[in-house]
Amino acid sequence: MEDRPARLTRFVPAAALWAAFVAAAVVSSVLVLHRPPDDRLSDLHIYYGAAEAVRAGDALYGYVAENGGPFTYPPFAAVLFLTLTWAPEPALRLVWLAGTAAVVAALGLVTARLVRPGSRLTGPLAPGIALTVLVTASAQSNLRFGQVSVFLVLMALADAAGLTPARHRGVLIGVAAAIKLTPLLFVLHLLASRQTLPAVRAIATFLGCGVLGALALPADSLTYWSGTVVRTSRIGDLASTGNQSINGVLLRADVPGHLLTPLWFALAAAVCAVALWRARRAWAAGEAGRAAVLVGCATVAASPVSWTHHQVWPALAAIMLLAAPGRRSHRIGGAVLLLTAVVSLGALCRAAGAYPGVQFLGDNARALATVAVCLAGLGLARAVAGGPPAVPHPRTATAPAGARR
Repeated sequence: MEDRPARLTRFVPAAALWAAFVAAAVVSSVLVLHRPPDDRLSDLHIYYGAAEAVRAGDALYGYVAENGGPFTYPPFAAVLFLTLTWAPEPALRLVWLAGTAAVVAALGLVTARLVRPGSRLTGPLAPGIALTVLVTASAQSNLRFGQVSVFLVLMALADAAGLTPARHRGVLIGVAAAIKLTPLLFVLHLLASRQTLPAVRAIATFLGCGVLGALALPADSLTYWSGTVVRTSRIGDLASTGNQSINGVLLRADVPGHLLTPLWFALAAAVCAVALWRARRAWAAGEAGRAAVLVGCATVAASPVSWTHHQVWPALAAIMLLAAPGRRSHRIGGAVLLLTAVVSLGALCRAAGAYPGVQFLGDNARALATVAVCLAGLGLARAVAGGPPAVPHPRTATAPAGARR
């Protein structure tokens, strides 16, 4: 049995880090609430306004918020957002900020379990990871805009990493994809790694949510699935530096219009193919968490638009690289990736008056770093350390004891 001094030695740093996390979350939330009205939880306002428009019988995809932002998610998301209108919007802002901070804390707990399977969740690792994620530009953007992205990351990560009950695995991925389409790439990962039943559950859940949206909003569903789904121009200026995807890089590189779409599609498909291959290898080695984060990074790189609030996955990839034992190159790569997640290198280059080529690299640093992760992978921490698999999958769970040894 562990003695009291040892427990205190472990508890005190963890408590201090959790206190620092709470303080940082409170300060970040207060700063958000003091922003100008049109720049304060603006995406949450779009969710709320679109849900009120639906309640009033107006066209969902005809709704435009005061700041010019339209509703861009599938109809099922609007059905879910109807629950937001049960509370006044000022009260909802407070609840949403608290919920976002809680999800970031949960990401810290989940990621700690994945990078150090044998570690105690009462130790300092989980709050340290949560605090690291909180200070990244992506988490701060989720707080600032009142975004749903961080919630979807937690759902997809927990499900794809095998932390959900086996009989329900795949359901959360299906729900996340029904709210925002990019998590559909996790279905391909499940199929590539021969996780057939979870893949079937994910597809069935996605389709079921789509049917629910169609039954609730038939006209809006027809509008969305017959054309609105591919109208990326509704989302905003895709050439702005906020869009850190392959498509954004090509737009900023002034690729000719007739080459843009086929080149983006070819590059995105190639990056996804390599990421899925590496994720399959990681899953086969018992590294289900690293496989999930790799696929998440591929969704950021390949999507037509990846705003800052979408980029939680590269921050988690940086943490996994820093936590990987054995190879210095992993830790160096993780440090560089984390730097791009926290600091805007494009803004620094602009302030320093960098040359155009250097400025281009700075403006696209997050996209290029994410693509590098997809191509190079996150390593196999447990294989390097010689330890047991992080999350058992069906093949390892049912293998004879002799074979496991």
